[in-house]
Amino acid sequence: MKAEEIKDVVKAGYAKVALLNVPCCGAGSPCCGNSNLAEEISRKVGYGDHELKSVPEGANLGLGCGNPVAFASIEEGETVLDLGSGAGFDCFIAASKVGSTGKVIGVDMTPEMIEKARRNAQDGYFQNVEFRLGEIENLPVSENHVNVVISNCVINLSPEKKKVFQEAFRVLKPGGRLIVSDMVLLKELPEVIRRSVEAYVGCIAGAIMKDEYLGAIEATGFREIQVLGEDTYPIELMAADPISQEICAELSLSEEEARNLSASVASIRVTAKKPR
Repeated sequence: MKAEEIKDVVKAGYAKVALLNVPCCGAGSPCCGNSNLAEEISRKVGYGDHELKSVPEGANLGLGCGNPVAFASIEEGETVLDLGSGAGFDCFIAASKVGSTGKVIGVDMTPEMIEKARRNAQDGYFQNVEFRLGEIENLPVSENHVNVVISNCVINLSPEKKKVFQEAFRVLKPGGRLIVSDMVLLKELPEVIRRSVEAYVGCIAGAIMKDEYLGAIEATGFREIQVLGEDTYPIELMAADPISQEICAELSLSEEEARNLSASVASIRVTAKKPR
């Protein structure tokens, strides 16, 4: 698929998620109304109970593959930008760290998600959080404006990842930090998965090789790049995720083959700095 076609597919998928009043499992798939599954997944990828309880109901869609805020060392008074903010989960967690003198900006490409996030902010009385409609490849944020850019399992969905990192670099102040949790490949996926619409929305087919991902960050101009953690995609989450189930069924994968597929995809936590 062409870049614009991929964006349309992803946008349609996440717009549908935003309109559902149920949590999601894995990355972008409805969880059949299981209200506990989103929290279970969030705990597995690094969120604590205090963080889960600090956000408005409906903000946690179980879409992440890590907890970038935990590694961001966010300070009071800073401005934080979340790429692909969804219903606002990470934004609300960051809001308590920047305080009343700081600000958190969430950017999402779907009007439905922006509406949901703004409603969550209103319900939770968050005065220091703002949500803007836009694409992460063309951020509606001015140059040298933010201290921290975070993102959680979103950049892998973009067919123009280098452009995303270039935009993050542009909007960061000199000395600013990039902290992302994202999905990368440890080995190439079968072509049938890369052609799968479901796999794109599920953050699998859009992933690129780990070295290529880190190379794109460095080529943009970021320095002090560090991989803070790396985990293969948990097989138990794949077994519970309807998207992963559909992929396995499409390929007629055995349990052992599904485990091998799981081992091909990793969640990494990466930090980098924009030089002063």
